[in-house]
Amino acid sequence: MQLLANPKGNYHFLSGIDPYSCGVVADAGHEVVHATLRTPLPWREGFERIDAHLAAAARGRHALCAIQLRSPEPFTMAGFIEFNVGYCDLVKSWDLYVGDLNPVARTNVAPEDFPPEAVSLHAFSYTVPAEPEAPRTFVVAGAGELRAAALDADTIVRRGEVGPDAMREKARHVVAIMEERLVGLGAGWDQVTTTDLYTVHLLEGLLEDAVLPTVGPAARHGMIWIPSRPPIREIEFEMDLRGVRTQITL
Repeated sequence: MQLLANPKGNYHFLSGIDPYSCGVVADAGHEVVHATLRTPLPWREGFERIDAHLAAAARGRHALCAIQLRSPEPFTMAGFIEFNVGYCDLVKSWDLYVGDLNPVARTNVAPEDFPPEAVSLHAFSYTVPAEPEAPRTFVVAGAGELRAAALDADTIVRRGEVGPDAMREKARHVVAIMEERLVGLGAGWDQVTTTDLYTVHLLEGLLEDAVLPTVGPAARHGMIWIPSRPPIREIEFEMDLRGVRTQITL
């Protein structure tokens, strides 16, 4: 991963894969604001809602730095890749790419209860001006237990297993990815304000054994368990992180 500048958006991003970056951090004199929709919208309509909100906030499209999507059910690997083609086309149509790289971080999970009828926008983040001494604010993109950055089912940790030992190994792997991305953004666990966990296998002892030993001071804010499945079938555990001071509901 490389930390790269996106001067039009007033943030830096960690290089990822074509559909999304691994995380974003606001530049000095700016902060990341996190906005959640009261009611999710089909994702293309959701981008229209983002556009209207950014305009009302006197921010251009380039300020958009992170997206949270919700799906009716997990995709097959091929289906996820196909979805990403349309998603990337829309991001490109907004002229958000930096060279050949998509700077916008993303999480995409499938809720176990009350799933949407179609892939929908749940939340988004964007940058706004802030005082020069404002604390570092950032978003770490969602990640599941893949051993490689590429979308390859053969790299799933303990693929096909959901027993206690396998889930602990999966969770430890994901926490390690979160820590790597935090370091890449120049941040630490003590700056995390929101820790989201996405799984339907929250087994006894899983958090105590596999998550809490690493997240350390971030645990003082609690952890949000969102009973959901990661976006691709056979992936069982996902996390994302935020370090923000402003969260709004639209």
